[in-house]
Amino acid sequence: MNSKPSKPALPPHTAEENIAYTRQMLAELRTVANNEGADMLRYFIEMAYVEAGDILAGIRPLSLRGQRDPAIAMPLKPAGKVKF
Repeated sequence: MNSKPSKPALPPHTAEENIAYTRQMLAELRTVANNEGADMLRYFIEMAYVEAGDILAGIRPLSLRGQRDPAIAMPLKPAGKVKF
């Protein structure tokens, strides 16, 4: 039987290492977007970069699961006719 050699398992990384890596990649993407004149894309990447920095600094939690306003999940009713 010809079986493919398995890839060696990557060493486990901490959440902090993963967020730091993500932040580094975002910095590079921000430069690319800036060089291309993609202002809105650069802005969104910058926001993600700042968010990652805040998580690393302990200013923001890693996740907001369970801490969100339950009203956000409420279904919206379709708009009816507006009466004046």
